[in-house]
Amino acid sequence: MLKTKLLHPEILAALGGAGHGSKVLIADGNFPFGTGANPAAKRVYLNLAPGMLTVTDVLKVLIDAIPIEAAEVMQPPTGEPPIFGEFRTLLPGLVLKPLGRFEFYDAARERDVALIITTGEQRIYANLMLTIGVVMP
Repeated sequence: MLKTKLLHPEILAALGGAGHGSKVLIADGNFPFGTGANPAAKRVYLNLAPGMLTVTDVLKVLIDAIPIEAAEVMQPPTGEPPIFGEFRTLLPGLVLKPLGRFEFYDAARERDVALIITTGEQRIYANLMLTIGVVMP
């Protein structure tokens, strides 16, 4: 029996196989999962219905499961979406690295992306890519 908040077996397996420098993409409902991400990455579909689950729901659970070293976001051409403020609140001390839409897609296609979690998130530009850090002894 696990004592962590994270109980999803596929996510646990993918994280267990990942390591320092591996990336996890938590994607909104508009992300092109088939063409916009590493084809070798494990895909876990949590997009049951619009609004279920959200990117921030998933992030809250992952924060307790993995050390997070860096975070990248998909920056719209104008302005900053409100969800970036929520990301900053949940990831204190981490600077969000903004990438343009196509730059983000390129980063999501890199071989270091080990896990893609699809969500039913309806807010646009709610994509978040996390870099796994080190567990200190």
